[in-house]
Order: sequence, then structure tokens, then C-alpha cells
Amino acid sequence: MPAIVTKDFRIHNARQFEESFSESADTYYLAIGRPQAFANDQAFNDGTDTSPPTPVDSVGSVNHYVYDDLMSAKKIASSDVSLVIPRRNWTTGTTYDYYRHDYGEINSAGATITANSGAATLLDSTFYVMNSDYDVYKCIDNDSNTASTTEPTGNKSTSVFSTADSYKWKYMYSLTSAEQANFLSTDFIHVSTNATDISTTAGALEAVKITAGGSGGTNGTYTSVAIRGDGSSGAATVVVSGNAVTAVTITTAGSGYTYASILASNIGNVSGSDLDFIISPPGGHGSDAIAELGGFFVMTNVDFATTESGEFNTSNDFRRIALLRNPTDSTTSATATASTLDATKSITFASGAGTFVADEKISQATSGAIGYVIDYTSATRVLRYIQPQFANQGIDASQNLTAFSSTNTVTGATSSATGTPTAHDITPELTADTGQILYIENRKPISRASDQTENVKLIVEF
Repeated sequence: MPAIVTKDFRIHNARQFEESFSESADTYYLAIGRPQAFANDQAFNDGTDTSPPTPVDSVGSVNHYVYDDLMSAKKIASSDVSLVIPRRNWTTGTTYDYYRHDYGEINSAGATITANSGAATLLDSTFYVMNSDYDVYKCIDNDSNTASTTEPTGNKSTSVFSTADSYKWKYMYSLTSAEQANFLSTDFIHVSTNATDISTTAGALEAVKITAGGSGGTNGTYTSVAIRGDGSSGAATVVVSGNAVTAVTITTAGSGYTYASILASNIGNVSGSDLDFIISPPGGHGSDAIAELGGFFVMTNVDFATTESGEFNTSNDFRRIALLRNPTDSTTSATATASTLDATKSITFASGAGTFVADEKISQATSGAIGYVIDYTSATRVLRYIQPQFANQGIDASQNLTAFSSTNTVTGATSSATGTPTAHDITPELTADTGQILYIENRKPISRASDQTENVKLIVEF
């Protein structure tokens, strides 16, 4: 049976997701992992560093495999999350689409109503812009599909206004300096409903389009023509020339309309004319920018500042980011709440240990254990490592994932360094395979440095 998931459902889900970051029932972390190269020492094709593989939504991958090479995670605060919409900068010479309520429907001629850009839905059309002052405006009329040459600025009132290029615009909201810094990317911008009510009157008619001029009418200019429908007080001036409707101007927008029309008898008995009155969204233009502009995208904005108090390494790169919900902290055996979590295992060596290097294989002849080095700190003689489920990374010669013992010599395959353990922590703070992984993204290698901060923005579409 034909069915759709409506934009309202998508926006509802996005809003619920955003709100959950501020609720005590849930905690979210942004984790980084995959220090080893893609397709490294693996029997199956797992992409390459220049062409990372698409994550697989399988039980094995999501519930186990991804955890194997996670290195660190940082808690996401509610202030790190925002609803966003696709970024559309106003650019002179561009023909923008205009708002209309019925894109995708069938008109009187039997054709699908589409935007000038070819979009068959409102939210796929280019009907809003952000100007150079980071103000967002909705296009109400594009002067019969002509190019925009005057940037919409100012006029942050409840009214629709015209610019010198005959475009009509409605102010929606502005981005604050903090929103520009945190939730502005090359592709997306923060979206929120203005704190001050700047909406037009609910059900007001702000635009009308002539689909068919008709024929046989009496020429003339008809003023104060009543607009019929379920609203009230709407009025228009209609010009009939050559026995057909050639121009319609709304003189009183009225209120409460969800459909509208004009009687032929009020405009010289024109036959076959088709006038499309554009119905404003519920509440009027500007009443709910999130719903009106399609805010079913959620952005998280997280900074990884240097080592994050030692939980994040700066000597290795990462290729994967993951969004975790309610993982367990092994130090409390409860849902994690700490600001950062270490996801690696570690070995502390006795004095005299050699200098191990990142990304090398380590092994222990006595136990047969195999591991992959994340980093090694000579001053403390602490080596952090992971044990992915692949040969020469975590799986030993007997096809087992064997734990390192706390007493026998460990050897580095690349550095040839050796060390005798004095302590061994095989239980990372971030307990593997706990909580839920909601999002996985594979990227080309991202290198870290001790004086460097990485800013990671995730976009989740509902």
C-alpha cells in the first residue's frame, strides 16, 4: 500500500533526539577509533585509507567489531547539540525557488507542481537563504522565476517585504555568534524558532500564481475582489486583458485560509482561469522555523583538545568516529557519566623497558597474546594497546584472542623493544559491547598532535 513518512514525523524524531541529550535518562559519547589502516592484515576487503569502506549495519560489526578498536570517548553535553538545516547562502544572480504549500500535487492541467529548480517537494527546493549577516529569510515570491540581485537584509518584523529586484521575503531568525561558531559548517546551519514572535497572521494569503488565464472575460481592472474559502477578509485586485486574467495582486491578506479561490462572476466572467493562492504554513510564516524549513537534521559539535587530561592519545591517528548511547564505565559498573573515557587496555613495564612505537604489533611468547600499540609513554613506561579481531592485531596463531599475562616479556615487532610487565589493566574504562552504537562513520586518517584540537561535527538525518 502506498505510504509516506511525513516531514512532521521526521522533525518530531529529530526534536526528541536533540532533547534527549539534556535528559538524565541518557548519556551520549563521541568515540574515536580505528588507528590501524583499513584493509591492514585482513583476509577480506575492508576498503583503503584513501577510500574508506561504508560501515555495515550488522550485529557483528555494530555490536562487537567497532568496539574492538575504539581508543577514547568524550561525553556530549546538551550545549554541543543543535537542530540544523542545509546551508544556502544568498548569492547574487541566483534564481531562488519560492515557498508554496502544494509542491508535488497535481494542478488543473494534470501536471505535477514543481519548483523552478525542478524540486517536487518544498524542503528539496531552494526557498530560503542565509545572508552575509547570518540572518535567514524565506522567499515568498521570486518575481516569476527571475534572478535575485538584491540581498535580503534588515526588516526583521512580522511582515513580508520586497527588495529592489522585486523578490518578496520573510525574515525567519538570526544566528548568534555562538551558533555561528558551533553549529555552522560548509553544508549546514543552526535552526531555531525566533524567541520573539515575528510570524505573519495565521492563514494569511501572501502570494498568488496564475496557472491559466482563461478566456472570454470582460476586460478591466477589478478591485476589492473578495477571496473565497475558509478564511476571512482576503481581497485582491485582478486585471483582465485580452479577455484573460493577466495579473492578480493581493491587497488584503486576510486570515484563517487553508484553501482559497475567486468567483468568475467577480472578475468579468472569465472562463477556465486557474489562480493558485499560496497557503501559509500553520501559524503563519515565521511561527516555527524548525518545522517550516525542515529541521530534521541534528548536529553534534565536539572538540578533542590535545590529550583531554590523558584519556586521548596524540601520537596516533584515527579513522572512525562513533556515537555511543549509555555505555558502561567499568570503574563504576554503571552507565558512564565521566567527561572522558579511555577505551584501551594498558601494560606498565619495569624500568629498563625499550621504546615501543605506535601502530606496531606486540606479542608475548609465553601466553601467545597479540596486540596493536596505540601509544607508549617512556616517562611512565605505560603502553596502551587494543586487540582487534584480526590476525597480527589481536588474534593469535591459535585463532584466539588471548589476554597478556602480567609477568612475561612483551616484544615489539617493529621497534624490537622488550619490557617486563609490572601491572596490566585489561579492563578499559569504556566497557566494550555495552550501550548502543547509534552512528558510525569511517573517514580518511586524521592525525593528532600534542598542541592540536580536533573539531568533529556529526550530522544525523531523520
